Amino acid sequence: MELFGYFLDALSPFNLMLALGGVVLGTVIGALPGLSAAMAVAVLVPFTFTMAPAAGLIALGAIYTGAIYGGAFAAILVNTPGTPSSIATTFDGYPMARRGDGGLAITLATIASVVGGLVGAISLLLLAPPLAKVALAFGPSEYFWLAVFGLTLISALSVGNTLKGLIGACLGLLMSMVGVAVVGGDVRYTLGSQIFLGGIDYIAALIGLYCVPVIIDLVATRDPHLKVAGGTDGIRFREALDICWRQKLNVARSSVIGTVIGILPGAGGSIAGLVSYSEARRASPRAAHFGKGEPDGVIATEAANNATVGGGFIPTLVLGIPGTPPDAIILGALLVQGIKIGPTLFSSEGHIVYTFIYGLLIATILMLPAGLLIGRYAYKSVIAFPKSLLVPTVAFLTVIGSFAVHSNVQDTQVMLGVGIIAWFINRYGFSPSPIVLGLVLGSIAEQGFVQTYLIGNATGNLFGMFFGRPLSIAIIAAALITLLYPFLADYRARKRGAAAMTEVATSATSRAGALDDTHPLPESGPALARGHDWGAVALAAVFLLLAGLAFWGAQGMSAMGSVFPKTISLLLAVLSIALIVLGLMGRNRPVPTETTAGPVSNIRRAALVAIFTVWAWLLPVVGFIVTSFVAFLAMAVVGEHNRVPVRTWLVRGLVAIATVAVFWWLMADVLLLRMPRGMLM
Repeated sequence: MELFGYFLDALSPFNLMLALGGVVLGTVIGALPGLSAAMAVAVLVPFTFTMAPAAGLIALGAIYTGAIYGGAFAAILVNTPGTPSSIATTFDGYPMARRGDGGLAITLATIASVVGGLVGAISLLLLAPPLAKVALAFGPSEYFWLAVFGLTLISALSVGNTLKGLIGACLGLLMSMVGVAVVGGDVRYTLGSQIFLGGIDYIAALIGLYCVPVIIDLVATRDPHLKVAGGTDGIRFREALDICWRQKLNVARSSVIGTVIGILPGAGGSIAGLVSYSEARRASPRAAHFGKGEPDGVIATEAANNATVGGGFIPTLVLGIPGTPPDAIILGALLVQGIKIGPTLFSSEGHIVYTFIYGLLIATILMLPAGLLIGRYAYKSVIAFPKSLLVPTVAFLTVIGSFAVHSNVQDTQVMLGVGIIAWFINRYGFSPSPIVLGLVLGSIAEQGFVQTYLIGNATGNLFGMFFGRPLSIAIIAAALITLLYPFLADYRARKRGAAAMTEVATSATSRAGALDDTHPLPESGPALARGHDWGAVALAAVFLLLAGLAFWGAQGMSAMGSVFPKTISLLLAVLSIALIVLGLMGRNRPVPTETTAGPVSNIRRAALVAIFTVWAWLLPVVGFIVTSFVAFLAMAVVGEHNRVPVRTWLVRGLVAIATVAVFWWLMADVLLLRMPRGMLM
């Protein structure tokens, strides 16, 4: 009866209003690249100090869960994860939107997010104390191997070439080492510039790696950004519900994976989404369709990353160990309220904790109607948006998103530079996802690696520290299986292809006798995909040089600061050499050339990059308002492939003024960010 009373407290009109408002606000913030859940929670924490503790926690929890879900909107509609948790959503969500199933993808993401969130919150309600003990069993070596497991997952999921995925992961790890070392305090790879002293911010890099290449390609053709399947646009709720019901095992498995991984401090939704995606692909009879717009991939990712919300609160509330930045901020809000965190929390402050958990459950349920309503209009709005307005709007969001993280224009400049490089290397098969995950997981991997290395040296059991603990062995085994699976699948596919061709040859021989030399048998399917990928070979040579420079640059560092850079540099060198050798042997798989309905304009691409570059560098000199307005209009001109009347341009000018002014007000007066004013505002 006492628990029922807490449930009724969570159903009070004020708490319901906070839950609904928090979910809507969090969804909108999560859908904007760069405006993360941590930022939303941090900004709104002071407003909760005047509320009752349970009400304040409900508001913060609703914003948090809404932001994790909202990241799927950007991932599906513009191929840019709104949050790192939605990285794997881009794999199938964006291809679905490109073929006209964006509404279905958003609806699938909404349903899966609600189910995953409910599983995580119910686990928090029922299993918090025993599950929290799982987190205590993880030491430095387990966290290192967990990060490695995440990297092998994303690398193995790199369509067509696992080796390129592993190289990308190493590049991301090297990027994570820029700045002050996590352990030891060495200043590394800054090139003597203060810009890199604080490291490369992963949010800015994420925006650059995913969003800038999309913007560059948007202006190149007349092709519409998204297609609408005739008569089937909209939320398509019944169809999505049927798909989720048929994939109920996938939903349940992904939700459990997300909850368990959410319990591990520092792991978070990015690893959970990737693990769930990998398991869904491994178990699916349609594994070959993953990465090409397979609904199961969206379901797996979104169920898992939303389940981490409830799972992450388990160590936060029971042990006082926050699993993610939003968890840390909410933990701080609890401490300010005078609430003592620990195993006794559920007994001493049960009325607060249980009311909060029920409020989180209610907020998750409210996410279904709110998300479907927002998704319906978001998808239709993006479709209806002319490309000449969509291009500058998305570019403007990348600028403010990268700037808002630290109120630093240099983050915007780094975002643009990384994005241009990503566009180039992506054309040769180097996906941005391994790079992003390497950057995100780099600090976790390095801290676990260095701490394990130090403990192993001190105890004289270095090998045992890395490879002798039962949990570590289990994670290593999972990582090896993940790495070897693509090679096994490729071998089986080639074997099936060879068997099929043998049957064809036997049949043809029985009908027409021996084949003469003028009618050779066709090659098997996989062999046709082989060839010289000279662009990838050239890039591998560049990466080999980069590995050498990184290894050389680590020579003057302390033992703690240099051991991880040297290890990753050697690994990158070995992988680059392997790619060069395979390329020279003709064993690489060339990346397919782009196919579009019309001609491709590289002049427009170059013009857009030039405008973007001038914008980023003049922002602190001239000012935010003037440079943003001029760049907005200039990009609109580049993105327009048709002749339009002057009246249309006047309307677009008003849109540019309104967009810049609204975001200036939000950032300067609501978020209280220090905006670059320059000479002309």
